[in-house]
Amino acid sequence: MRRFISAVLCGLFASAALAAPPKAVSTPEDVAAITAVTEQFQAALKAKDVKVLSALMLNSNIMWTAPMADQRVQQIRAELDPNFDGVRASGGYNDFAQFVKDAKLPIEERFYNVKITQDGDLAWVMFDYEFVGDGKVENYGVETWQMVKRGGQWKIFSVVWSVHIPET
Repeated sequence: MRRFISAVLCGLFASAALAAPPKAVSTPEDVAAITAVTEQFQAALKAKDVKVLSALMLNSNIMWTAPMADQRVQQIRAELDPNFDGVRASGGYNDFAQFVKDAKLPIEERFYNVKITQDGDLAWVMFDYEFVGDGKVENYGVETWQMVKRGGQWKIFSVVWSVHIPET
């Protein structure tokens, strides 16, 4: 009898281990709404409409940063600050909005290979980007947004990106 119970339990554990993990809760309507936010962001940036850009954010104090490359972090630690972590602590979105508002030449951000992962009221957007000033790529890399659904609207609550400068 003991062997029978052990065999049944082993079978149950094995089938549970082989079962697919739970799926994220995603809807085509939400993915379309998130995609619309990416398009609104690009259009507002190109139009230098900081009010529309700000309306896409959860608030103006969201994380908005491009962590420095490790080599640069190590250099600053060696020369200036042994605790430097390469993540900017101030400025963030407000500095970006001011930059957009004050830009004299055309600016835009181009998105490629956009991937959206949604689970209920939380989403992640990841894409390759090019930041273009006056028709020339100024920097490029990978950008990620975390988004949250509030009051039926998708809002950006963090933006983190890598930065590469094109060789001239």
